[in-house]
Amino acid sequence: MSPWRALAMLAAVARGLRPSARPSFRRGRTITMGLKTGIVGLPNVGKSTLFNALTEDVNAEAANYPFCTIEPNVGVVSVPDARLAALSDIHDSEKTVATSLEFVDIAGLVKGASKGEGLGNQFLANIRECDAIVHVVRCFDDENVIHVDGSIDPLRDVDVIELELALSDLAQVEKRRERAGKDAKTGKAPPCEIPALDKLAAALDEGTQARDVALEDKELEAVKGLNLLTIKPVIYACNVADDDLAEGNAMVEKVRAKAAETGETVVVVSAQVESELVTLEAEDRDEFLDALGVSLEACGLRALVRSAYDALGLITYYTSGPTETRAWTIVDGWRAPQAAGVIHGDFERGFIKAETVAYDALVAAGDEKVAKEQGLVRAEGKEYVVKDGDVMLFRFNV
Repeated sequence: MSPWRALAMLAAVARGLRPSARPSFRRGRTITMGLKTGIVGLPNVGKSTLFNALTEDVNAEAANYPFCTIEPNVGVVSVPDARLAALSDIHDSEKTVATSLEFVDIAGLVKGASKGEGLGNQFLANIRECDAIVHVVRCFDDENVIHVDGSIDPLRDVDVIELELALSDLAQVEKRRERAGKDAKTGKAPPCEIPALDKLAAALDEGTQARDVALEDKELEAVKGLNLLTIKPVIYACNVADDDLAEGNAMVEKVRAKAAETGETVVVVSAQVESELVTLEAEDRDEFLDALGVSLEACGLRALVRSAYDALGLITYYTSGPTETRAWTIVDGWRAPQAAGVIHGDFERGFIKAETVAYDALVAAGDEKVAKEQGLVRAEGKEYVVKDGDVMLFRFNV
């Protein structure tokens, strides 16, 4: 794992775990908290169509001409989580709190965006605070949908977007480098900041992504405030025709080959299929997907959520009881006190132990009392590494 990815993981947790404003609750109400993802791509690759389908929103304009998206579109969706619902049922919880995924869809980027061409350049700031980037790549032929460059070439399209993001980051780095030079004279700049900025500037000027630049931990810390776009994990969302959703196609394979070189993630989606799924009842939806040879878990939102968590190295643990069942997102490898800290700092500072049971074991037992009788509930100490799916109750001193 690159140091850039580790930094991105920490940034995800720092920014992504702030609870939403809490309205008054009633039994069964679900609220969300979670991660933020920016959607980028060339015009007319299906970004806004996919955004509409994922967020079940018909307000984001999707049309067959460049720059139909003017203002950034923002949508927040609950992360589908069958485990959360099952735990809520076991404890008959008054409220259920899911994690969420926020999508920010900006205008299509074009060659020269970093110099002001097109409209997407104006909105790059809207995705600098995102935890990950979903790069929608056109992998379908349709003579009725124009391509801004006149032909379909996914690798060329990927290179255009990545170069523009790198050049946008370069402008950020150069601006900070000028300021850091002045700060260094007064002793205000961290001693490792200028070397880090110089390394980044040289790499970004050649179109290299910031996450591929080898920096020391202190250098990473010195530049993390820049929120560089190319520091973020990328999920390539290959947008295909419905017939290619199950197996992909030759264009998808080209993107997969490129992603394999850099360790990025590829998800095959069909904005066309996703937009149709939104209009179908559950039974009709299942029949539709069966006809295409795909499962619901392999489609749009669920596939993107799974890929985002994998790319950021995140897992989910749960707290559950009669009052509330809640999903918590943490970095894979965190110990119990760190996991407790995302709930409240006092939980981490005064940590004593964590009563822990695996999700599968609790569900098999049927309820917490039986799980305890069967010895499935464990008392874990400060060195325990939290596992995905753990159901935890923290004991702490105030």
